[in-house]
Amino acid sequence: MTEALIILKTAREIEILREANRIVAQILQKLGEVVAPGITTGELDKIACAMIKNAGGKPAFKGYRMSNRRPYPACICSSVNEQVVHGIPGSRILREGDVVGVDVGVTYKGFVGDAARTYPVGTISEEAQRLLRVTKESLYKGIEQAQAGNRLQQISAAVQGHVESHGYSVVRDFVGHGVGRKMHEPPQIPNFAGAGWNPRLQPGMVLALEPMVNEGSWRIKLLDDEWTAITADGKLSAHFEHSIAVTENGPYILSEL
Repeated sequence: MTEALIILKTAREIEILREANRIVAQILQKLGEVVAPGITTGELDKIACAMIKNAGGKPAFKGYRMSNRRPYPACICSSVNEQVVHGIPGSRILREGDVVGVDVGVTYKGFVGDAARTYPVGTISEEAQRLLRVTKESLYKGIEQAQAGNRLQQISAAVQGHVESHGYSVVRDFVGHGVGRKMHEPPQIPNFAGAGWNPRLQPGMVLALEPMVNEGSWRIKLLDDEWTAITADGKLSAHFEHSIAVTENGPYILSEL
């Protein structure tokens, strides 16, 4: 795999990606306002689907295929407690003390916006608060390294170093990725260093950085629904993601309001 496979975006394309990601950010803000004990993950999905439609976009996740799995059936991923990523929304009721990771993808004007946050449901334990804080901090540690001229694995090392210094582990089965006209483009962006390809970062790269951090072991298991990944030891997991552009002036976070 070579750097030539990474699709550099023009300034105009980055602005369209910013528009797509702004829609994602608006949805995540709204869902953060309504997450509370008693709401179902399916209700969160309905809100997101309606907002995507009203914004003139399309859900990037719905119908998405990975390997030989069945098409993903919803607009968002909603991953509760020990669920790491790709939890399917449905009848599950959120309870006081839960944490729920919400991942949103929107296709708008031919480009994909992609971001995620993990929310507390009501009052959560101090241990859960710490996990969410460290995971979010690790995302921004990675973003700080998304500088033109740096190597890709400087992002990976920054995330891993912060997470492991607090006694947590980074998931190795799922990684960040390039994003543009497709949701998953080169390069893959592991949240741990030493994993293969290490291209130099260039202006025009657009990357979805997404630390997935476990309270215990990094190992995961896949449920029978073919999508939901859970921690192998049943401990909590958290997930934060931003789509960013590498520019001559530093990283440009596309998925903030």
